[in-house]
Amino acid sequence: MFGYNETEDEYMADEYDMDDLEDEMNAEFDARDIDASDSEVEDFEQLNKAADTSAAQARNGKDIQGIPWDRLSVTRKDYRKTRLEQYKNYENVPHSGEEAGKHCTDTEKGSSFYTFRSNSRSVRSTILHFQLRNLVWATSKHDVYLLSNYSISHWSSLTGSRNEILNVKGHVAPSEKHPESLLEGFTETQVSTLAVKERLLVAGGFQGELICKHLDRPGVSFCSRTTYTENAITNAVDVYRNSSGALHFMASNNDCGVRDFDMERYQLVQLFRYLWPVNHSSLSPDGKLVAVVGDDPNGLLVDSSNGQTIGTLKGHLDYSFASAWHPNGVTFATGNQDKTCRIWDTRKTSESVAVLRGNLGAIRSIRFTSDGRYIAMAEPADFVHVYDTTAGYKKEQEIDFFGEISGISFSPDTESLFIGVWDRTYGSLLEYGRTINYRSGRHIVKE
Repeated sequence: MFGYNETEDEYMADEYDMDDLEDEMNAEFDARDIDASDSEVEDFEQLNKAADTSAAQARNGKDIQGIPWDRLSVTRKDYRKTRLEQYKNYENVPHSGEEAGKHCTDTEKGSSFYTFRSNSRSVRSTILHFQLRNLVWATSKHDVYLLSNYSISHWSSLTGSRNEILNVKGHVAPSEKHPESLLEGFTETQVSTLAVKERLLVAGGFQGELICKHLDRPGVSFCSRTTYTENAITNAVDVYRNSSGALHFMASNNDCGVRDFDMERYQLVQLFRYLWPVNHSSLSPDGKLVAVVGDDPNGLLVDSSNGQTIGTLKGHLDYSFASAWHPNGVTFATGNQDKTCRIWDTRKTSESVAVLRGNLGAIRSIRFTSDGRYIAMAEPADFVHVYDTTAGYKKEQEIDFFGEISGISFSPDTESLFIGVWDRTYGSLLEYGRTINYRSGRHIVKE
């Protein structure tokens, strides 16, 4: 993975921020008659204030992000065209996206598997590394955990309230004593990745930090540093229960390691080393296999008991940053900077089952619904794609908005899909609900 330095924020801000829209609004204000009434000035200033959007307002024509297109000199259609033409996908392998696009599965767009519910602009999730986008986690259809600068917060879409769970700007140290825990803790941790599951929150940091907090206990339970080398970024964490029901989490790091921690005994139990930095790893539902991807076009399918390679995943043309398993334990997916998500079958890893293509850039986050019906993949900005797995991934819903994506998450009951949007002006949390046929009460595929 691209090592962290100060150019990353510049890379994101220069290429992807929507300040040009804000400049348009300010220009419109400056061009107004200097004798404009106070009420007119107040009306215009409201355009820049956070204002949530409901499903009813969206149905009545309001932009889901509250962008006042009627006040701007550019239309939404024209701005979308400009973004598609000018957005620069970050590639480690030049022209990988162009080449990979020649071998993608044909899909039929226009489905509506999930319907817009709300956009909460008072909730702003942030990104600290432009390649790492797993910073939003839903634990129910109303409860979401996300990163906002140094604060990890809980958001309830039911009550519209946010509570801070953990602030890592100051000194954070474990309140429990465990033999392998770093009792001195950390100060000003830059959170690079996040996972919340089974009432356990795990935050990974830029210097290899790991901070673990049980949501039903006060304080922090466990702190650890994976490595003290310069190339120490924690790229991904995955919380799971093993075959005996013990709570574990797996950490993928830039030092080429995948580590398995036992949260019953609070200790490292496995360390697997590979030839390249590991950007993401995910465990199969039965706990026997691990999908491992990183700074190499080829991914790996490995044995979780010893880390040995069972199969090599060939097909991607650049570095990969995402992986996820279908609940059937046979199908899994990988996301790559070549703008594609590949679907694999464990019984035949010599070639992928399907190749799904994005519009703008790398596929940086992937999620399956718990019932296996849908898969969602997120690009770095503007687009989240949802596919029907039962239709051979050929039916697609394209969710279209503006802004960098900090993470995506289905709720465990599949009822909600949350999308974190990072932008200085229009940052927010988008919520979509699974489409329902109200006459039968069943979920449907709405064409």
